[in-house]
Amino acid sequence: MKFHTIETKRLLLRKLSPSDFTHIFENYSESEIKLFLGLQSQDEFEKEKNKYLHGYTTYNRSIEVFQLLDKTSLAIIGSCGFHNWYFDHNRAEIGYVIKDISNRSQGLMTEALQAVIEHGFTKMNLHRIEALVGTENTPSLKLMQKFKFTQEGILRQHYFINDKYEDSALFSLLKEEYLLS
Repeated sequence: MKFHTIETKRLLLRKLSPSDFTHIFENYSESEIKLFLGLQSQDEFEKEKNKYLHGYTTYNRSIEVFQLLDKTSLAIIGSCGFHNWYFDHNRAEIGYVIKDISNRSQGLMTEALQAVIEHGFTKMNLHRIEALVGTENTPSLKLMQKFKFTQEGILRQHYFINDKYEDSALFSLLKEEYLLS
């Protein structure tokens, strides 16, 4: 398979579309899938398989995800991309994660977000990028500030994480704001 890749200073961002996930799950063994997707546990594999089985897309929305690979080792360190991409409205929700704590606090997600946001506005023709961030998630809140996202409100008890409900801050970045920065 050939993948679209974005190169940054320290990362390779390998794009995976819904059709790529279909090909992977239909043609590779569980151990090969775990290795290729950088899944570190059986729970992670089952979650990803469940997403695949229930569909990454519907008639009016899709995903576009980038694996974050360390440019030197080619190890998968996380992901960044768009879920809830609504074609009709030219908007998508961005999400991101760096799995291993040893790779955090090095500016890697800043580097990845810069490339993925650019891709969203220029290649996907997005008008609006949204982000939902836990109100206690200081690193993500700082990223929203860094990229000049506007906080629009708080969604009360929005996520169920670690056996409790947590609030989410809703942020957005419009294409015209991005172009001005």
